[in-house]
Amino acid sequence: MEENMTKQRNKIQENDSNNVTGNNILKNYSSWSQELDSEEEDNINENGPLRVTSSCNRPIAERDDNCTLTTIAEDKMRRQLKFFFMNPIEKWQAKRRFPYKFIVQVFKIVLVTVQLCLFAHNNYMHVNYTWDNRITFSHLFLRGWDATLEVPAYPPATGPLALYKKDAFFSTIDYALAGYYNLSNSIGSYSYNTENNMPGTVELCLHHYKESIIFGFNESYVFDKEIIKTCVNITKEFHDKFNKSKNLLSTQNVDVNFSALVMAYLKFAVKTVNLKAAGPMTPPDCYQFNIQIIFDNRDLDGQMLLSLDAEPRRLYCKGDTRYIMDNQIESALRTLLNLLVIFICSVSLVLCSRAIYRAQLLKFDTMNFFKKIYGKELSLEGKLEFLNLWYIMIIINDLLIIIGSAIKEQIERKYFGSDHWNVCSIFLGTGNLLVWFGVLRYLGFFKTYNVVILTLKKAAPKVARFLICAILIYAGFTFCGWLILGPYHMKFRSLATTSECLFALINGDDMFATFTITSFKSPMLWWYSRIYLYTFISLYIYVVLSLFISVIMDAYDTIKIYYRDGFPKNDVQTFISACTDEASSGLFRDGCDKSDITELIDRFCCCRKRPSYGSFSGSSTDFSIKNEQTCGERGERGEGGAICV
Repeated sequence: MEENMTKQRNKIQENDSNNVTGNNILKNYSSWSQELDSEEEDNINENGPLRVTSSCNRPIAERDDNCTLTTIAEDKMRRQLKFFFMNPIEKWQAKRRFPYKFIVQVFKIVLVTVQLCLFAHNNYMHVNYTWDNRITFSHLFLRGWDATLEVPAYPPATGPLALYKKDAFFSTIDYALAGYYNLSNSIGSYSYNTENNMPGTVELCLHHYKESIIFGFNESYVFDKEIIKTCVNITKEFHDKFNKSKNLLSTQNVDVNFSALVMAYLKFAVKTVNLKAAGPMTPPDCYQFNIQIIFDNRDLDGQMLLSLDAEPRRLYCKGDTRYIMDNQIESALRTLLNLLVIFICSVSLVLCSRAIYRAQLLKFDTMNFFKKIYGKELSLEGKLEFLNLWYIMIIINDLLIIIGSAIKEQIERKYFGSDHWNVCSIFLGTGNLLVWFGVLRYLGFFKTYNVVILTLKKAAPKVARFLICAILIYAGFTFCGWLILGPYHMKFRSLATTSECLFALINGDDMFATFTITSFKSPMLWWYSRIYLYTFISLYIYVVLSLFISVIMDAYDTIKIYYRDGFPKNDVQTFISACTDEASSGLFRDGCDKSDITELIDRFCCCRKRPSYGSFSGSSTDFSIKNEQTCGERGERGEGGAICV
């Protein structure tokens, strides 16, 4: 052992005297140790960079074995940390390590984007088709429906579709039943939901209070708030017999008390086939629409709101035997794409999880090294250097895309209904958003493109504190406007719409309409609304937004100064900065002749030896360079202190 130690010291002295590479370990150590105040000091205070013994500043021939071996370990740890924080290109130059995660992310972006485009097209056709059918059903089954109600306008040109007379209630039910029983008269290819294509059962459900009698003339009432549900099944024969819904209900002993009526629903279903969805490899889609006409009388204010809802449910088509194209090709290709996306996202998830795990192992190694060699704990900023938030974001988007792809596959196999289209859209859309955000990680390796990321990172704490103050003021204006202006202004009817209106005003949207759309009877409220709006707009546009921009600009100016004068460094970065070895110098290669497949298996299994620094405080004979033994005698190849990671 003694002979090996002497050999190592001689090798260090030879490298130092010849100065062949200029990147040997002693040069790294001496360049770092020049930051210390003096040779006579045993350590630096806790705010200093690191603590080392002054005996290691002596000439090489006068250094003891412990000092020499400590210098070797320092240089190894520097190179290990420097390699860890390299970008994929530098890692390739340093160790010819193939950038697996980078290639996986590139393939994932392509596959996920293609998948999203295909699903977005199908989702648009699905939603647009169901919306158009809802408009059609409104014309067929809703009495009083007009084309002006088809497109929501702001401000609305007309009032809501509503009933105001008792006869209108029964007439609306009769109109819907007549339209349902004459379904063949519609332009659309609609059918009944029965096997023989005969009109099915229509269900009329009334939700009313158990007892509600109002005596307005003497200001008295009888009221029981319990809600009772009464349903009546209406068949075509039953309807033809009585002709009028009022007579039909009376024969069923159903008395409609409009003072107690809360809600009423008229429910039936129709089927149809969407031929527009058919393409070169896409068959038509079959649907069943569960239609319900809603009579909303919850306010009991004499205005019964009328609306129609049509919930689509995709069915498995049985008549595609006469369809010219074979839809098995389309189904197989879409399934293959979904499986590829799930596979590539799973690989990305495993690689990023493994990278986070190995980063934590290296963090503990670094903490142990600093504690044993320098007698100090690693700072919080230094520990956070080993937590890569980009990897966490990639893991999140991988999970979202895997779940969304699984739901998408079930939708395309017609296992799920309409609600799952929206759920799948949320998962795939959010996942794709984070995937494209992840591209910024690789652009961040270039200084020109890294300014935005660094500016946001620098400004984040100040922006958070600023937003807390701004949100408190915003909340005060929101609650005030909702309370005072809500009964008289359509934009302030609810807390949510009030917040949306104020946010729109901050961005300069629709200011004049907000001032003019009012129905105040009190001059006091009119003046108060003006003062309220002028104060809010002036405060947020001229003060708050300007301060917010100044906070961002201050962070941007700070980043520009950092680019010019250098970025502040924590203890880990200060420790690494002493290593001036270039990535292409060859000193980072471990010398182990492993194939790419063997290295990939080792990396997946996290097969690496963690260095032990527990024996530095003992004698020189207790220290063994285990990392060098793993890859062979590195001193014989003249590679100095390079390590095997």
